[in-house]
Amino acid sequence: MRDYELMVLVSPQVADDDVDAVVQRFTQFIADNGGQMAAVKPWGRRKLAYHIDDYEEASYVQATFSLEPQQAKGLVASLQISEDVIRHLLIKVE
Repeated sequence: MRDYELMVLVSPQVADDDVDAVVQRFTQFIADNGGQMAAVKPWGRRKLAYHIDDYEEASYVQATFSLEPQQAKGLVASLQISEDVIRHLLIKVE
């Protein structure tokens, strides 16, 4: 297993109370595929440095976890098709 850090920008169209549901979806994906969550840190709603799809702000969520590399590809694919996630970045932690 490898250690990863994930940053997700949740669309501002998602209510602040519903951001937890988006987080629950990707944490459930990690758990279902044999991964282990280390931490989830919601940063709250912040202004974007530049516009993304005409959005000026987004809810930021940072997560650290362990997962097999093949399963990480599936996680990225599911984040890409999610309409609630406007950007994500998955990096391998050394």
